[in-house]
Amino acid sequence: MKRTPRISPPCPCGLPAAYADCCGRWHHGPLHLQAPDAQSLMRSRYSAYVLDELDYLLQTWHPDTRPPTLAPNEPGTRWLGLDVRRHARLDADHEIVEFVARVRVNGRASRIHETSRFTRLAGVWVYVDGEIKTA
Repeated sequence: MKRTPRISPPCPCGLPAAYADCCGRWHHGPLHLQAPDAQSLMRSRYSAYVLDELDYLLQTWHPDTRPPTLAPNEPGTRWLGLDVRRHARLDADHEIVEFVARVRVNGRASRIHETSRFTRLAGVWVYVDGEIKTA
């Protein structure tokens, strides 16, 4: 009998890689394994929102701006895609990432257009906050 190889699903972040080899390694990897830059962290956080990886989202949020808890996706939520518009290094420990995330909740589509700020704390990139752009 021929065995079918197990294939990891595509990564929600939109890169052409399997989830396990892309954002999954950050979500479920050893604690010393961290995203190497702000864009990788932002992509992994988008995937975490898609997959309700709430602990990961909180762990990668700056302690000064982190909320005490996060709610899971509402039933009927479908994340539709991520478009990274810009990634810029401001200095060795500060980067920004501008992105558009598309989501549909109970049949109603919307876009989240944000420029996010990231900083490196003790060698680990964390999300600080973001400026939402309105149309």
